Amino acid sequence: MQPRRNTWQREAVRAALAEARGFVSAQQLHQGLRDGGSTIGLATVYRALAGLAETGEADSLQSPEGENLFRSCATQGHHHHLICRSCGATVELSATVVEEWTKRVGAEHGFTEIEHVVDLFGLCERCRS
Repeated sequence: MQPRRNTWQREAVRAALAEARGFVSAQQLHQGLRDGGSTIGLATVYRALAGLAETGEADSLQSPEGENLFRSCATQGHHHHLICRSCGATVELSATVVEEWTKRVGAEHGFTEIEHVVDLFGLCERCRS
């Protein structure tokens, strides 16, 4: 992986992502930056988000609707998410039982080097009430 330059655009995306509550789309982040007076382009936001996800500075997932969403990563290493479908509030989870299950299922079928993504979506307590 080639080191990425720290441009003002990348720093603007990093800062906006850190301020966002929960997961956001590139379009949402772009609109927020534009509303704040930035001249950054949407394609640049996409590239910066992809770069942040690649280096582990951002989490990336696909919503149940199929949209790519991003958030500033608070946990290093492999983890999972519990995400509110309504407000986007997110809890980072280490799910040992999931890790053990994936290894066992892979081994039962002769697979090794198993990779997986597990993100759980529901309604948080605040949105339920």
